[in-house]
Amino acid sequence: MSDFRNRPKDNFMHEATWEQLYVLTEHWQSDIEFYKQDLNFLHHLIDKYFLYLSKKENIDLVLEIEVNLLDVEKQCNTLLERIHKHLHHLSALVDDPFTYVSDKFRDEHEQLEDDLTQFLKDFRQNRKEVFSITEHMIGGEELIKQLNVLHK
Repeated sequence: MSDFRNRPKDNFMHEATWEQLYVLTEHWQSDIEFYKQDLNFLHHLIDKYFLYLSKKENIDLVLEIEVNLLDVEKQCNTLLERIHKHLHHLSALVDDPFTYVSDKFRDEHEQLEDDLTQFLKDFRQNRKEVFSITEHMIGGEELIKQLNVLHK
């Protein structure tokens, strides 16, 4: 599970046509746009349950998770910009294969993929942390509701 790459194995990156790399990059763009929406949902979860916290250590934990989530969101936005620029370059290469130096461009493509892989690892870790703390907060909320019922 340490390798999240979407491309086939072997020497695909250096043998693929520009059209194949373009299709792969479009897939990355679609994935990143989905993750961006999911990041908004994660922020919403944190915001919704943050109000129920009363213990300082829980507040500190949520703030740390929020900061990490903001870092992943920044990673996401940067990747989207890089992918958009990369798609523009690939479309130029489809039109004129001599627009860029092939090996250098393919190395950049591979680096973009490696950065995407790192983003996915970071995103999944942060998502797991958000769900974990949200589950903890929801449990606390249920306890508060039960105590309120007992006091009535």
